[in-house]
Amino acid sequence: MTTSTSQWSLGIDVGGTFTDIVLSGRDGSLHSTKTPSTPDQSDGVLNGIAKVAGQIGATAESLLADCGIIVHGTTVATNALLEYRGAKVGLITTEGFRDELEFRRSYKESTFNPRLKAPHAICPRRLRIGVPERVTHDGTVLIPLDEDAVRRAVTFLLAEGCEAITVCFLFSFVAPDHERRVGEIIREMAPDLYVSLSCDVLPEIREYERVSTTVVNSYVGPAIQSYVSHLDDKLRGRGFTGELFIMQSNGGMLTASETGRKAVGTLLSGPAGGVTAAGWVGQLAGYRDLMVVDMGGTSYDVSVIQDLNPATTTESWLARYRIALPMLDIHTVGAGGGSIAWIDDGGALRVGPESAGSLPGPACYGRGGTRPTVTDANLVLGLLNPDFFLGGEMKLDAAAAERALTEHIAEPLGMPVLDAAQAVSEIVNSNMANASHLVTTRRGLDPRDFALVAAGGAGALHAGRQAELLGISSVIVPGAGPVFCALGDTVANLKVSGSRTYLARLADLDLGDLNRRFEEIETEARGRLAGQSVTDDFDLRRSLDLRYEGEVHEVVVPLRTRTRRITALNLEATIRSFHDLHETLFAHKDPDQPVELLTIRVDVLGLREPPRMKGMEFGDEDPASALKERRRIVYADGAHETNVYDGARLHAGHFITGPAAIESWGTTIIVCPGQEALIDAYGNCIIENGRAGAA
Repeated sequence: MTTSTSQWSLGIDVGGTFTDIVLSGRDGSLHSTKTPSTPDQSDGVLNGIAKVAGQIGATAESLLADCGIIVHGTTVATNALLEYRGAKVGLITTEGFRDELEFRRSYKESTFNPRLKAPHAICPRRLRIGVPERVTHDGTVLIPLDEDAVRRAVTFLLAEGCEAITVCFLFSFVAPDHERRVGEIIREMAPDLYVSLSCDVLPEIREYERVSTTVVNSYVGPAIQSYVSHLDDKLRGRGFTGELFIMQSNGGMLTASETGRKAVGTLLSGPAGGVTAAGWVGQLAGYRDLMVVDMGGTSYDVSVIQDLNPATTTESWLARYRIALPMLDIHTVGAGGGSIAWIDDGGALRVGPESAGSLPGPACYGRGGTRPTVTDANLVLGLLNPDFFLGGEMKLDAAAAERALTEHIAEPLGMPVLDAAQAVSEIVNSNMANASHLVTTRRGLDPRDFALVAAGGAGALHAGRQAELLGISSVIVPGAGPVFCALGDTVANLKVSGSRTYLARLADLDLGDLNRRFEEIETEARGRLAGQSVTDDFDLRRSLDLRYEGEVHEVVVPLRTRTRRITALNLEATIRSFHDLHETLFAHKDPDQPVELLTIRVDVLGLREPPRMKGMEFGDEDPASALKERRRIVYADGAHETNVYDGARLHAGHFITGPAAIESWGTTIIVCPGQEALIDAYGNCIIENGRAGAA
């Protein structure tokens, strides 16, 4: 493993409100800060670097000169797609198939709603052109590529002002020559144009998934490429001589140049850092199976990690477009601190998904918001200290929160305002618990088998109650929870995922050919990591997409071997794993049914040396020295006088019995009645739930 001689590495995560910075030293020290995000994200990044440099008595220039690696989680691609502000995209495809993008394999979010509008067209029909060419399923050329038609199509798209062109032909995942030739023609005619070939982006079967993913890559690619280049120039101008990496949706990082070519891989760049951090923190704390939740102002993200391996999926949707690349399986619901409580036409109390955002924000912010939110309810219940929000940087208006709840909830429902606040809290907790079931029980997993990792500004407020509702025994509130995604960037490994469709019955499989295909994918993946120098220690992980013959959905099954070569015994063990996984997911298995292979997958990981965290020695258990006050707080089972502790004065070994609140900058940890909390050697708060298993 290559070890950098530089003193520092930086993890940077840009969110909608704040840019989070984590500075990691070779001596195991960690420094973190937040700074407001800016319209040009690079400005907020440089502001944050200057701010964290001040914590170690340095300037931004001197810090960057001694920084070997920067890993950046960015929302540039996500924002471009969600806000439909991407590039003007043209599509060249097989003649007669230009409407695949709208047919969507008949997928419709609301099947019985005839008024549901089609998704916003990120590639309008007039910019989708079919050209004569045709390859059969076995790679035979049925119709040669008409290069004159390609040149006419490119000429038209350039005249229309297209900033990117996508090329997606039928069966190019079997025979990519036609696509590659079109790519050459485009580069001859417009050398600086952004080009996406489906055989490079997603060489897999299923036409809609392939064209959708590749078009999205073209749509967000120019923005990512421009931003990364712009940021790199600014960093170099301030003295940075190290390597810049971008966090990917698969939970790994990739070089800036490679990211620009495959920009669709950054669509979950930010949340992926949080999942990566959870695996690292869980390992330090002694937990290998984790449910990771991140509650911010607008949303609640939840995912699972089994045996320190994050769950991934190839069935993601974003802005109503299918992204079929391997991505961390993160489920998001509209349940955050800013989620608005409201009464529907039937007189039922609802919470979210609409959010008050940061402006005007919850009523208690005093920025013009008048509708009640989860934060307003938490303030009325006593969970939040109005004088210590963001460590005292912001004061909350408790009277405004109470007025909003009274006017919009309590009076219309004829209940006391405290009951209204409690109802809002329980509904949002129930919504979050339901989201947790989507990634556990609906996939054959028991939430009680996991420890809950609570991140985000509001995550620790609700984590104790979530543990009660889900029957979870342990909650981990990371010490770096408010900057958790940036922390994940500092510990992420390099990662390249590759895949190929390989349709075959396992009973007829040619192992020699299978091994050759795996080697080709691995060689290509390693090539994408060739431009970096942070590590020479690589790990290879392979898997097969398997299904029973006749099924239309696959199960991704890890392929475990002691050698690089796959043998018949390896294959038999993989088939047994498939039957067991199929039963876990679908409550059914049939060992006598023929098994079919659809896709082979490879992950190449470049392993970095993680930060050498210094564990603190345990002191006395009594936290009395950190006691700030006693406050009346309303929990699910009623009101309790509660000890409130200053998180900055707690140290390793302090033991706290619930009910209790721990106030730190950026978050408040609630320890519910019947729960106990311990500050561990790494500054994490470990909550044990005495009501585990009762859900």
